[in-house]
Amino acid sequence: MTQDRNGPALHGWLIIDKPLGPGSTDIVSAAKRALRQGGYAKVKVGHGGTLDPLASGVLPIALGEATKLSGRMLDADKAYAFTVKFGEQTDTLDLEGKVIATSDVRPTREVLEVVLPDFTGPIAQVPPAYSALKVDGQRAYDLARAGEEVQLASRNVTIHALTIEAASPEEATLVATVSKGTYIRSLARDIALALGTVGHVTMLRRLKAGPFTLEKAISLDSLADLGQGRTLEQALLPLTAGLDDIPALPVTPDQAGALRQGRQVIGIAATPGPYLATAGSVPVALVESDGMGIRVVRGFNL
Repeated sequence: MTQDRNGPALHGWLIIDKPLGPGSTDIVSAAKRALRQGGYAKVKVGHGGTLDPLASGVLPIALGEATKLSGRMLDADKAYAFTVKFGEQTDTLDLEGKVIATSDVRPTREVLEVVLPDFTGPIAQVPPAYSALKVDGQRAYDLARAGEEVQLASRNVTIHALTIEAASPEEATLVATVSKGTYIRSLARDIALALGTVGHVTMLRRLKAGPFTLEKAISLDSLADLGQGRTLEQALLPLTAGLDDIPALPVTPDQAGALRQGRQVIGIAATPGPYLATAGSVPVALVESDGMGIRVVRGFNL
């Protein structure tokens, strides 16, 4: 039964260990439902980076004022574990698609170890045809499903680390830490081709998104239970958890008032760069310093 929504407004992050099946928007809906069932005040809800239905793992859900930081989360580095099955390539580059190429070549672990350094550091990759990128205003996956040939431009990404977790001639499980915009399905395809075979992803699990890991993640069942028990605060990480790489900058009440009005504050000597302006323990705004003063990049209504 839906509760009266006169409870507290929650601002911060719920880290969900997304299971296979639902998409990212389904998890946002589940978070909204938990807030509603718990009688919490209505707030905006968003996610910090799409995970495909066939992928599992870390999905940051932003509540309230934390949604203003969702863009930063999209730009953050992410880490994945993924398994590549050798010998078959599918049109979607994962288990969902139909086989479009086969090969009898099965690479050894030794050959894989030789090839992986070529995929570490800055690389160029062509995104999968079955992706959410837009081509002439339409989603690439819609065009691909309609049987049209999709031509996507190569993009530059960075693979910060790439290691072997397990390997056999049939498949290999790898762990990759990657920059924004990296498609693991494309990475798997290209590694298989470099090994003289073809392949597709059979398992994809996100281990980390920005500062968030599986350590603080909760299941969908736990999310529902916490909502019904009106105890979502137990799993809520503060808004500042999404800004662990940004130094705090204490400001006075008068300065905080000016920042809340969007005004520039001069006379604050801080090394040029981004800061989190705080009044006591309350985040006021994400600001940028030019060495002589600070200006608001993103204000928080807390």
